[in-house]
Amino acid sequence: MEIPYAVKPRPDTGLYNAKVGIWLFLASEVMLFGALFSSYILLRVGAPAGTWPHHWLNVLLGMFNTIVLIASSVTVVLAWASLKMNQFNKYRMYQAITILCALIFMTIKSIEYGDKFKHYEFQLKDGTVVDGHIDREKSTVKVPAWIPFKLHGEGKIVIEHANVVKKHKTAAENHAELMEGPAPLSKEAKEAEERPEYEFESSQVQAFSNYGPWHNTYTAIYFTLTGLHALHVVGGALVIFMIWGPLASVWRKDPVQYTNRVEVSGLFWHLVDLVWIFLFPVLYLL
Repeated sequence: MEIPYAVKPRPDTGLYNAKVGIWLFLASEVMLFGALFSSYILLRVGAPAGTWPHHWLNVLLGMFNTIVLIASSVTVVLAWASLKMNQFNKYRMYQAITILCALIFMTIKSIEYGDKFKHYEFQLKDGTVVDGHIDREKSTVKVPAWIPFKLHGEGKIVIEHANVVKKHKTAAENHAELMEGPAPLSKEAKEAEERPEYEFESSQVQAFSNYGPWHNTYTAIYFTLTGLHALHVVGGALVIFMIWGPLASVWRKDPVQYTNRVEVSGLFWHLVDLVWIFLFPVLYLL
């Protein structure tokens, strides 16, 4: 039994079935990400003054990932156009670049995620807040690397390149300084305050966590938005790879159907690119 309008356009819509389906699916995706972006806006607007983090993310890495995704959207279009011109080898080349771009994007995201799980904030009992990466060679206490809420044993903890907020400030001032970054110091103050490491005993720790999704509202929404987007990148890249590789034989049997599949996967990939173009300024720049 032949499925109607699998290749030819429907008379009522002017589109073949798969294209109608992908546009309906993309509409649901817009509603999904629209709800998440709306949640982000409400959380940020509702946060107390001075408590919303700024400049926590690496803008250069985010910018590079943006360029990578935009480039991949261009190669997706070029791949589809190559099939339209019956240039299958060029199509394979352009889609290989698209898949490579997806791998580069995910590699950079994994580096960013890994840094968040290695970055800790310790609140000491005297009110001092210490922020930075643990020097695990010099520390004698084992600090959990993933969901850290409990220290294992007694001993010292050494923080590399520590950002230390002194105890004479109020808790709100400490928190605000960590959100915005420390205020500029005078030359004398720098000489007194600067230290490559900060060492304290585990018995001094009142609370601590790394910058995973449990750290605060900002990291929760950051991991939710970028994590869901990363799943879309992986899913889209897998579909493109399957059409590019294992299903390439369809080109010889039915070039029109194969080209339609490439077009549909490309429309999804454009959504992935568009979502990131919104995510980058919202999370990295604002």
